[in-house]
Amino acid sequence: MSDVRYLVTSLDAGVRLDQFLGNQDACPSRSACAKLIESGAVDVNGETCYSKKQVVVEGDRIEVDLPEVRDPGALEPQAIPLDIRYEDDYLIVLSKQRGLVCHPAHGHESGTLANALVYHCGIDHLGTLQGEDRPGIVHRLDRDTSGLMLAAKDDDTQRALQDLIRLRTLDRRYVALCHGYIAMDSGTINTGIARSTRDRVKMAVSDDPFARQAITTFKVLERFEAERGDEGYTLVECHLYTGRTHQIRVHMRHINHALVGDPLYGKGGERANLGLTRQFLHSWRVKFTHPVTGRDIELHDELPWDLAAAYDEIAERSMGRTEAGDEIIPLILNE
Repeated sequence: MSDVRYLVTSLDAGVRLDQFLGNQDACPSRSACAKLIESGAVDVNGETCYSKKQVVVEGDRIEVDLPEVRDPGALEPQAIPLDIRYEDDYLIVLSKQRGLVCHPAHGHESGTLANALVYHCGIDHLGTLQGEDRPGIVHRLDRDTSGLMLAAKDDDTQRALQDLIRLRTLDRRYVALCHGYIAMDSGTINTGIARSTRDRVKMAVSDDPFARQAITTFKVLERFEAERGDEGYTLVECHLYTGRTHQIRVHMRHINHALVGDPLYGKGGERANLGLTRQFLHSWRVKFTHPVTGRDIELHDELPWDLAAAYDEIAERSMGRTEAGDEIIPLILNE
């Protein structure tokens, strides 16, 4: 993806958002811009806008995530194992393994979740609102973040699921192990997030006018005593109200409690990171009302072996579980 930014002047004010974007040299046609808006790729004044009919006004700050130009025919079906937890005629809930990229991008042209979905469902049975190279994708997990995520089998379901995310009624919960002792039992982090000006691979908390609002709440589940070579650890559950790139990783680093093992935002050596080479971050629960059948769906996912092993390594240093930890930890460890 590439970020393109615009500031609406008096000359452009008063037109629809899709028309405004369609008039810009860097953007595709008006109809393609309408699809970008519907897919959640357009922010107006730091908030994702899903209405192509919204009228722009002078001073509006508009940011567009333009997809890479790719040949749709290059997306081949590949028999990559999928750990499917729920499936019907409209959607799939799966547990993504670590190391699996969600869709083709620079450096990852194949071997992605999108390739696996095409093999499993067929290209004609997946939603394409996110683009022909992202069939079925509703939301993303970082390559080395594991756990539950959703895929849609048609455009209407894909749009409806994205609406649930936008309305914050698709409940996504993550478990993370952080460096250090978090004293408060719960908290809310509400900041802007933008691409780092120092390292374009990273995201950063920012007060830039084009930064996107990001809201994360967390609950402490368990705390672990410090030993020589580390600052102790805190296991938390994070609840996403927005879905910005690297959001939890950036937010926890922002409050000086980086995720254990995080290669981009973390700290400490191999010992302090409990031997992990990827962030201790797992999408452990999703809960939502099925947009077609009306059925309430709630699914849980245990920690994969590497994260469970890291937890076991410090289990004897536990300072006790919180009330939330007594409820959640048995579910993620299958106690």
